[in-house]
This record gives sequence, structure tokens and C-alpha cells, in this order.
Amino acid sequence: MKATVEDFFKRHPQMRYTYFGGKGGVGKTVVAAAVALWMAQQGKRTLLASTNPVHSLSNLFKQDVFGKPVLIPGTENLYVQEIDTKDTIERSKSEIREKISWFLKFADIPTKADDFIESATMNPAFEESAMFENMINIMFEDAFEFYVFDTAPTANARRLLGMSKVYTLWVDKMYKSREEAAAMRLSLSFRKKKVAEEEDPLLEYLTTFRDRIEHMRVLLTDEEKSAFFFVTLLESLPIAVIRRFIGWFKDFGIPIGGVIINEAIDKSEVGKDSAQFIINRIKMQDKYREEAYQSFDNVCGEIPLFENEVRGVGMVEKVAQALFPPSG
Repeated sequence: MKATVEDFFKRHPQMRYTYFGGKGGVGKTVVAAAVALWMAQQGKRTLLASTNPVHSLSNLFKQDVFGKPVLIPGTENLYVQEIDTKDTIERSKSEIREKISWFLKFADIPTKADDFIESATMNPAFEESAMFENMINIMFEDAFEFYVFDTAPTANARRLLGMSKVYTLWVDKMYKSREEAAAMRLSLSFRKKKVAEEEDPLLEYLTTFRDRIEHMRVLLTDEEKSAFFFVTLLESLPIAVIRRFIGWFKDFGIPIGGVIINEAIDKSEVGKDSAQFIINRIKMQDKYREEAYQSFDNVCGEIPLFENEVRGVGMVEKVAQALFPPSG
């Protein structure tokens, strides 16, 4: 018998950080919300946060949750937040401006920091970098007992979570270069004692930042505290996306919690007189269900295709009950 999502959490009682991803349109938000609601019902103060630039949590819960954690009415412990990407990016630009100013002043380069800002922030990964910083801040505030992150489609989630390794390499290189520059400046100065005593805010920042990233890397790769769940439909492309990316997550040391199948048609509701379209869809799903179970050894749950749109706490509760069926 296959292990369920509930089995996974029972085997990992210290689990605190979960991430849900998959191809766009497979229902990551709905599944993440169901897990968050169930965990809140277990008595844990839970935050469900979206790191997807195209947010959908406000629509799912029929309530504005943009910019700050909001307690969902009808629950005691479920807080939901859509991270303000624009605010994050602007704050990051401001911080970059300050750091570049530090560097230029330290290096005695008579150039305005603004000349460097556009090139620094036009990098395609800048938005992921800013979002990663925001995610770190949320986790390090430690205001909740359990965190569920509704991530962007898998390729973006891959870049987002991969930032811990990228940042580590970048900071180590910057730190080494900074120390070499400081040593050279001291050796060439006639004011050795004064130069040695000068504060170097950029080096101090790099030291602090390196410690933060290392802490985040440790959390991300701790199989007792963190796990990434893939969500898929019983279709070719979503399964292929997981097959393509699951190895990357393992290579980066991010523990895989399992694969969750969404929108499976309930065969008990289908008879011989059902529409041919439905019968054909069931045959297709049977084919890809077999492929999913053969491809992944940790398929840990199936959620049925509901007759109504999943929207509102009541429908999210139905999804949670399907994923965590009552015992007995």
C-alpha cells in the first residue's frame, strides 16, 4: 500500500517548511491550500504563502490576502498571504543602491550608484532573487509553526529554491574579492593604521548575508524540516515536467515529499451510459496513472475532480478531506 501525505507527516513530526510545485495549471494552489488547512486543523499556527508572481490565493479564498498574513474566517490557525513582489523588488533595488554606494565610496570611485542600478536589476533572475529574500525573511521571522509555499511553475520554483546555492557561490566569491581588495588597499596606503580601523559596511553585510544564506540552505536541505511536493494531472506533459525536474531538486539536496495527483475522475460515478468523452478521459487517466506510479516511487495521494470549482474554505475543506481521509 502506498504511503499517504498524512503518513509522510507522521514520519516527519518536525516538518515545518513545505513547497508545492508542478507544471502551470495543475492545481498547485488548491493542493497547497488543502495541506495548509489540514495542518491548521491539527492545531498548528500555519502560514500559506504564495511565491508565484501570478497570485491566486485571494481568488481561491474569496478574500484579499495581498501583502500581509490574513487569518481566514472560519479557521483558527490558517493565515494566508500573497507576497508583494513589487514591494520586494523596490526594496531590493533600494538595498542594492545602498550597497553599491558603499562600494564606490570605499574604492574611491567618483561615479553615482544609479549608473549601476539598472544593469544590476535587469538580470532575468532578479525577481526570483528578490522573492527568495522575501521568503527568507518570512521563514526567519519564525512567527508560525508550519509554512506552506505555493510556488510558481516548476522551472521558476527551480530557480527560486536554487538561489540558496547560487547565492552561496556568489557571496563566497565576493567575500574573497573583498578581503583581497581590503588587503591591497592597506598595503598601498600611507595611513595603514587608520585604513585598517575604517569600517567596511559592505564586508560586514557580506558576512551577515553569507550566514543568512547558509542558514537557509541548511533549512532547505533538512529532510526532517523541509519537503517539496510535486502536483500533477493524469496527463502526459505534467508528468514529463516532474520527470524532468525531480532529479534537479534531489541534486540540490532539497528533499522530495512526494507526488500528488489532482483532478482524478471518480470511476464509481461513471456508468456504461456515460458520455463517450468521459469514458475516453478515464481510459486516458488510467494510462497515465500507471505511468505516474511506475515513474515515481512516492505518489502519495489522489484528489478527485469535483463537480464544482474549488473556491472558498468549504471547497478547500473537501480537497483536504480527499487528501487526508478520516480514519475508520
